Amino acid sequence: QVQLQESGPGLVNSSQTLSLTCTVSGDSITTGYYYWSWIRQPPGKGAEWMGAIAYSGNTYYSPSFKSRASISRDTSKNQFTLQLNSVTPEDTAVYYCARARPGTVTTEMGDHWGQGTQVTVAS
Repeated sequence: QVQLQESGPGLVNSSQTLSLTCTVSGDSITTGYYYWSWIRQPPGKGAEWMGAIAYSGNTYYSPSFKSRASISRDTSKNQFTLQLNSVTPEDTAVYYCARARPGTVTTEMGDHWGQGTQVTVAS
C-alpha cells in the first residue's frame, strides 16, 4: 500500500548541494512508528544508510554523512527531503528513500523502498 517516490536532479556539479525529495503515499510520515530513511548505493557497492527522520520529526544520521546531510520534511505534502552538501564525484549513486520499522533502520533499512533515482556528480 505504501509507495515512495524519489525526485530530484540527475546531475549535480561538484561542490554543490544535492536536494532530493521523497513523496510518500499510502501512509503518513507523522503517524505510526516508522522512520523515513535515505539510502544510497554507489556503482558496484552495497547500499549505504545515510540518515532518517522519524515520525516524531527527530533526525538521525550516519556518522559518514552527519556533517553534510540534512533531512527535513513537509508534513502537509507527506514528503521528506535530503540535502547533501559539498558533493563530489564519490557521491555518485542511486539514491533511495525508504520506510523502516524501529530497530531495523540501519540494518534492514526499509520494509518499503522507492524505485531509486540515479544521481551523478560531475567533476
